[in-house]
Amino acid sequence: MAGRSFALAAEAYGFDSLWMFDHFFNRSDDGRTEGMFESWTILSALAPITDRIGLGTLVMCGTFRNPALLAKMATTLDEVSSGRLILGLGAGWHDAEYHAFGYPVDHRYTRFAEMVEIVRSLLDGEVVTFEGRFHRANDAVLAPAPRRRIPIIIAGDGDRMLRLTARAADAWNASWFGAPDEALMNALTSFDRVLEAEGRDPSTIERTVGVRIRDPSVPFDEADEPAFRGSTEEMAQMFDRYAELGVDHLMLEVGPKTSAALDRVAEAMTRHRA
Repeated sequence: MAGRSFALAAEAYGFDSLWMFDHFFNRSDDGRTEGMFESWTILSALAPITDRIGLGTLVMCGTFRNPALLAKMATTLDEVSSGRLILGLGAGWHDAEYHAFGYPVDHRYTRFAEMVEIVRSLLDGEVVTFEGRFHRANDAVLAPAPRRRIPIIIAGDGDRMLRLTARAADAWNASWFGAPDEALMNALTSFDRVLEAEGRDPSTIERTVGVRIRDPSVPFDEADEPAFRGSTEEMAQMFDRYAELGVDHLMLEVGPKTSAALDRVAEAMTRHRA
């Protein structure tokens, strides 16, 4: 199913948002390379052909773009999409693409934390002068300014990333899971503890989870694990369970990306809402 058709079908079915990975490629341990298009360009193409659905990045890799430029890009995409951008940010992880494209892999957290500070300040309408270890800005300003406060989602785990999320983000993302399991419960508990330690009101930050959904009739692929592979009714029950856990949004990575797969998820959504 082509990307344009998939996006239009998702909007027609009433999905809340569309998400793009920010990677150049994925290279498996055996050397196979899976290609993908540049995420920001795709979102810019989706903005004028959709009307309601949110457009998000899950997530923009921290060192692929200059922070002030990224903030400018975010403001522009939010403008052309009439306020539908959800800016997902992460520190990156796939070293193969960093090496291939000449990006550094050292001090990943520090680079990311500096980037978040610059981006958030610019999106909040501040004039930013910043001199960090890896990033800098000198009287940088977004002109024109964003028309609204563009939400930021930070994806990550570990104490430092969770603390940064609690301080700077509007939402947190944990990925990837199938049905709720012990690993998810531990992640949610850890995040709650960090929010308490940072003095962040839990009601002011959303919890989002990336969930892989696979057609049970498609041959099992161990590389997809963990993933949900149950029936439509079981999928609806899974959605109920995530809601009971206080998860605000699920980012569903559906495979294969076919009309039938999307139909199945849409049916489960209807049963969940009922």
